[in-house]
Amino acid sequence: MRMNFSRNMILAVFMLGTFAVGMTEYVVTGLLTQFAEDLNVEVSTTGLLLTVYAISVAIFGPILRIVTLRFSPKPLLLALMILFILSNILAATAPNFDVLLLSRLFSAAMHAPFFGICMYIAISISDPTKRTGAIAAVQGGLTIAIMIGVPFGSFLGGMFDWRLVFWFMAALGLLTLIGIMVTTPNIRPSEVPKVKDELQMLKNKNALMTIAIIVLGFSGVFTAYTFKEPMYREFAGFDVTGITLGLFFFGLGAVIGNFVSGSVRPSRLTSRLLLALAALAVVLVSFTHLLAFAPMAIVMSFLFGAGTFGTTPLLNAKIILAAKEAPSLSGTIAASVFNLANAIGAALGSFLLGAGFSYTTITYVAGAMITFGLILTFINVKTEDRSVYEA
Repeated sequence: MRMNFSRNMILAVFMLGTFAVGMTEYVVTGLLTQFAEDLNVEVSTTGLLLTVYAISVAIFGPILRIVTLRFSPKPLLLALMILFILSNILAATAPNFDVLLLSRLFSAAMHAPFFGICMYIAISISDPTKRTGAIAAVQGGLTIAIMIGVPFGSFLGGMFDWRLVFWFMAALGLLTLIGIMVTTPNIRPSEVPKVKDELQMLKNKNALMTIAIIVLGFSGVFTAYTFKEPMYREFAGFDVTGITLGLFFFGLGAVIGNFVSGSVRPSRLTSRLLLALAALAVVLVSFTHLLAFAPMAIVMSFLFGAGTFGTTPLLNAKIILAAKEAPSLSGTIAASVFNLANAIGAALGSFLLGAGFSYTTITYVAGAMITFGLILTFINVKTEDRSVYEA
């Protein structure tokens, strides 16, 4: 007998899934030292774990979504979650750094399509007045992962073994798989999306300018973000408990920043983005200088998280609202662009660290990149078509 599950239960399953996927992406930033010691690599090399993940999302996410546009959402979600589970099992049993790196590539390939399909189903089962809330619920899993999942994973890996963290995420994936299988309706689109029509967003001037701001400016966030854990150790003198606390307050800032920015009216997206980028640049430039004072280390962690994830929804909304010609693909493209920025920033941070530059220099470079993004946003104020947001 077919059972009809409530909308809230379906959204809860999606939140669990995005929590697991978000934790998988970001938890490595709290385990870099453990990876380096156990797998006999330099800390600068472990930054590749974030870079490879981001590159895989940026490249394979859109390709996988384009190839599967004609597939039914529910079977595709199940297949993507199976890939997620297997990739985390591979990471938990990795005999060396290369295998761990390979596992990251597999788990990242399903990231953007999984988020995009969850969004599509969440909107489809919601009344028009509740669709914004449905999207926020799905995205909420990611920010909660930043607040709770990442510091918990850092604590678990620091106190016991980093491999347990990946087993934990595989277990979350299994629970999500069962939840999707039992609760999620097999909704089919009324019209099969056409790839040619969806790709027209790549000619949209508003969307392209926002993509440039993310890739050339916002990527600076990840230059510094990748090495938060060793910065906590060097400047604040934090042990496992202190690092866990710092990561928690970063996540708390992320959740609050995401919630506050999510309430910004579309017509004010660009003006609020100017303020957010300016504040974020100041936080990054002063970050290492204030970490030496324990209370300020916590405050700066909170501000770093609030600035990063308070800016992200503004940039996401500018892409998705502008790209009206690509309702099925714009969300995936947005997620992929952010991960391309992630890869650029993490690779630059790893290069600078490997070349002997200090963590303070890395944060200066990060702040300079954010400032360049701010300049591009000023240009955007003069050139964008605001009618797409006001509508």
